[in-house]
Amino acid sequence: MGFLTPLPGSLRLSDPAALAATWFGSGLLPRAPGTWGSLAALPPGLALAWLGGPWALVAGAALAFALGLWAAASYAAAAAKDDPSEVVIDEVAALWLVLAILPLTPVAWLAGFLLFRCFDVIKPWPVGLADRRLKGGLGIMADDMVAALYAILVILICRNFTEVL
Repeated sequence: MGFLTPLPGSLRLSDPAALAATWFGSGLLPRAPGTWGSLAALPPGLALAWLGGPWALVAGAALAFALGLWAAASYAAAAAKDDPSEVVIDEVAALWLVLAILPLTPVAWLAGFLLFRCFDVIKPWPVGLADRRLKGGLGIMADDMVAALYAILVILICRNFTEVL
């Protein structure tokens, strides 16, 4: 795997928890694993949107969140870290939630992607609070979902002033 972040302990990428937590290894890419995980969420998100529209993205987000609770907790325990950066299933669930409220256009999806990543990186209150206070799988997943809610709020506000989103 050379340039990829090594997996902790006895985990292998074939392990379902590692595969899900790292979103098929995208979180193991060097530098900005959350961005890589978010980018890797776009093709299946696009497929969900094409096949079932916004509700399919919401269902996918809920499924990714539920799977992420288990996978993130398992991966974090193996890594002996509270929130390993290579766990990116939280970005997947959160980004799909943001994309669900957007039209299926490149400009709208780029805006949703950038807004979500901005709030996930900056971690304004209560995103940062959730990141610091909640532990385990829920702690890993929750801060990204709150960041998604911030992105959704900005998108809804922008809709009042422009027709771009």
